[in-house]
Amino acid sequence: MSENKIPQSEITRVKGLGFLWDKRTTDRFNGRVITRNGKITAEECAVVAEAAKKFGSGEIAMTTRLTMEIQGVPFENIEPLRQYLKEQAGLETGGTGAKVRPVVSCKGTTCQYGLIDTYALSQKIHERFFVGYNQVKLPHKFKIAVGGCPNNCVKPDLNDVGIVGQRIPLVHPELCKGCKMCEKECPMHVAKVVEGKATIDPNTCNHCGRCIRKCPFHAIEAQTTGYQVYLGGRWGKRTAMGRCLDVIFTSEEEVLNMVEKCMLLFKAYGEPKERFADTVTRLGFDEVKKMLMSDELLERKDEILAQ
Repeated sequence: MSENKIPQSEITRVKGLGFLWDKRTTDRFNGRVITRNGKITAEECAVVAEAAKKFGSGEIAMTTRLTMEIQGVPFENIEPLRQYLKEQAGLETGGTGAKVRPVVSCKGTTCQYGLIDTYALSQKIHERFFVGYNQVKLPHKFKIAVGGCPNNCVKPDLNDVGIVGQRIPLVHPELCKGCKMCEKECPMHVAKVVEGKATIDPNTCNHCGRCIRKCPFHAIEAQTTGYQVYLGGRWGKRTAMGRCLDVIFTSEEEVLNMVEKCMLLFKAYGEPKERFADTVTRLGFDEVKKMLMSDELLERKDEILAQ
């Protein structure tokens, strides 16, 4: 590790702007350019590429939260880089600190297995929370992920709050011909044909909806299409598997309100430098669930944010 020639106070300040010190150097930083759930236009991409050449080493890396990280930026180039990105494409740097981090989304909108419009939902989360809560200091970082189906490609259940698309099947035995297409398609092996009729164990079904799509006789239909919300997941030095609320939300607005309740709960009851997973454990999942299923936190929003 090289010795800093930049004061520690400045290293801390620019970290808050999304520039992390490259420990192999004395004065170089890697700057995180915010994307919208991993999406960026061709024009914006060209600006980022040009900025990397003008102000950095010419290299770009993708972070685990789908931001674009311009490598090797000299300290004196940080402000010119930020100004260039803003003027040329309206892009900003950030994604660090004890606040809402950039939302991560899978490609569920276009994926063959996607059950919800992940792009639309994650865009709304980005605008309402990453942008809207940008100045809100939380006890620790807060990560949100949106998955289009139970394949969990972006690990929603390992984020502070995770959202997973769901499609709950309903079997109409009178329409079933016993073809066993549902059995062949079911990745969980819970769809079974018993005495010539399809059955699905609701306790082990993961609600991926594949049996619905494959049934040639329309004997299985979607009873509900919606969103399952997981709380208190984390990965890193210590991991925790998020636990899901025992309700399937059927509108984006319900989900957005639930995400906001989680953040308000964390702001109100989290201890300094405590991750949301630890807050949930300390308060007890049942007590947290009780608070989240009421509207009290939203009613106290102004009071909580003023803390």
